[in-house]
Amino acid sequence: MAKFNEIFRNKNFFLLWLSQIISQFGDRLNQMALIALITSRAPGSTWEMAKLFSFTIIPVFLFGPVAGVYVDRWSRQRTMFVCDIIRACLVFVIAFFLIELRPIFPIYFVIFLVFSVARFFVPAKMSIIPDIVKKSDLLLANSLFHTTGMIAAMFGLGIGGLLVSPQILGVKGGFFLDAASFFISAVMIFFVSEKLKLKVTTGAIADVSKDIVEVIKKSVFTEIKEGLLFVIKDRNTRYINAVFFTLGLALGAVYIISIVFVQEVLGSVTSQLGLLAVFLGFGLFCGSLLYGRLGHKISQMKTIFLCLSLSGLALFLFAFCTYISGEFRVAALFSLFLGLTLSPVLIASNTLVHKLSDNTMLGRVFSSLEFVMHLGFILAMFASASLAEYFNRMWILIGVSIIVFLFGVFGLLREIKQNSHSHI
Repeated sequence: MAKFNEIFRNKNFFLLWLSQIISQFGDRLNQMALIALITSRAPGSTWEMAKLFSFTIIPVFLFGPVAGVYVDRWSRQRTMFVCDIIRACLVFVIAFFLIELRPIFPIYFVIFLVFSVARFFVPAKMSIIPDIVKKSDLLLANSLFHTTGMIAAMFGLGIGGLLVSPQILGVKGGFFLDAASFFISAVMIFFVSEKLKLKVTTGAIADVSKDIVEVIKKSVFTEIKEGLLFVIKDRNTRYINAVFFTLGLALGAVYIISIVFVQEVLGSVTSQLGLLAVFLGFGLFCGSLLYGRLGHKISQMKTIFLCLSLSGLALFLFAFCTYISGEFRVAALFSLFLGLTLSPVLIASNTLVHKLSDNTMLGRVFSSLEFVMHLGFILAMFASASLAEYFNRMWILIGVSIIVFLFGVFGLLREIKQNSHSHI
């Protein structure tokens, strides 16, 4: 197995990895700014929080499948570069102009545009990894790349929770930093592999437009169908779909609820929420490193279900013990445990997709998986936001934890029974 320092000697991978640390730091800072904004206008409202985050999810259903087709046709590097530039401009508009307006809908609309652009960025980011590392290094590369989100969670959410307070940068400053992070990320992506040749001419624009029309007329829906059929027919990919859908349901059910739960139990709008995210992110980070080192000793499928059951247990302990004690240190301990158990699920799933999919279809496959996960997320998010009006938020979190635990246990038992002599 390749060592971590050997992967980092790959200039293209290192630049891509570093660019994502920077842009996702800004993303999490943006997230804390949005939470602070909604809390200031509608304190304790799970429904308003759910409405805001629905604008980040709807683009998955509108653009996700089509985006996957184009990602497989376009240069993945160029797609990522252009997407980061567009997102930098959009977030700058929020910070410079829209934040001063009393109506919040214009901000919702621009957030919708930002995440619509991200629908092209995400499958390109996930699909480019096999292009820049050797096949034998995929597991380790995915583990390291996954740390992008972990470090972002540790610093973006943690520091962001402090920075967006009125005494420091405030909400407006958070959006400005997010815009800057997208721009810096774009610069780094620019230098991955060959430099982008940004020659824009009327003829080039006409050729691109003609090609897009041609693709739409002849093959977009055919290629979407091919991607969906691959996801449906392959047994392992069906399992991954089930895992992503379950994760989407679980995350959607607990995301908004946990934000308001922490605010109420620990008595803080963003600062302690951000610090808890640091512990969660640190757990995810450590889990990524451990799984990168030890992941070859157990099949990916068994890892997924084993860690899902442990994640359900961790969520149960977090909700129950935090509510009973009201102590930040208790919540921090179980946030760390949750991160450790959840991280291998994400890495193993992405690695399986890379191993089992044709490289020319990766964009479509990741878009399909993202569609499935976000479908579960938005359904569960609004369901839990509605339930929170009638039930104690702790019991909602505990209910979700039990479902995740049972799903992991039954999946692990089934996997052991059907594949006792085979490893993926």
